[in-house]
Amino acid sequence: MEICIEMVQRLINEQYPEFMGLNIKPVEKSGHDNRTFHLGKDMIIRLPSGKDYAMQAKKENQWLLYLAKHLSLPISRPLYLGKETEYYPYPWSILSYLEGETLTYDNIENQEMFAVELRKFLDELQQIPCENGPVAGEHNFYRGGNLKVYNHETVEALNTLSNNINNAKLLDLWYLALASNEQIKNVWVHGDVAPGNLLIKNGHLCAVIDFGILGVGDPACDYAMAWTFFDSQSRKVFLKGLSQEMRNRAMGWALWKALITYESDEEERRVNARYTITQIEKDYE
Repeated sequence: MEICIEMVQRLINEQYPEFMGLNIKPVEKSGHDNRTFHLGKDMIIRLPSGKDYAMQAKKENQWLLYLAKHLSLPISRPLYLGKETEYYPYPWSILSYLEGETLTYDNIENQEMFAVELRKFLDELQQIPCENGPVAGEHNFYRGGNLKVYNHETVEALNTLSNNINNAKLLDLWYLALASNEQIKNVWVHGDVAPGNLLIKNGHLCAVIDFGILGVGDPACDYAMAWTFFDSQSRKVFLKGLSQEMRNRAMGWALWKALITYESDEEERRVNARYTITQIEKDYE
């Protein structure tokens, strides 16, 4: 479905006419699950890009204000929940706009400091009571759930890429991740801790956005950035104090994503997939 400015303007005019005079324009970097637009200077509009993401707006509307009360960093704050229509069939949302640049290697003071800041955010998130929260499952692509749900996809990708990568070693690492079980309590899981959802100001983490695949479960997936972004030293800082089983499962999440995007049509994804696999292989020599 093409989500264009004209459609967004029509939704605003019909459902929130008090905002119809505000300028609407696409954000510089919009995600895959949602199309995002500026609404004036202080708000953004998020519209799920397909039926697989249709329930994200309602979930964020239900839980983000609750989470925000317990976090020291700003997060996305829902303001209004738009209704589905005959021409746009999903709930959509208006949220407060948070200032900051999306994370790059160039806009942080240093990786180790950023690792400390991101880890602090995740620690705070996991300490928030999560009773009655949305348990990991199909609604959030099993983030916080068992990695085994992606076993077939991962093994298939390994077989397809056998001429380009160390298939045997990576398969062993995948099975290591699957076997790394432990008894842990369920906690809040952001589910998509990635540079596009981490905002930077003056060299430091200043906000976290896009909680569309929020859930409750095993937080291992939220540590995948240890290999998708960090270098070896900052990775140690980021993972400090975690059990080896947790680290292995986190590695598994990073490995799965790298393998299925290794031959992506998007250059940025291909480059990151190769970086991730290189970092995993170095870390598990």
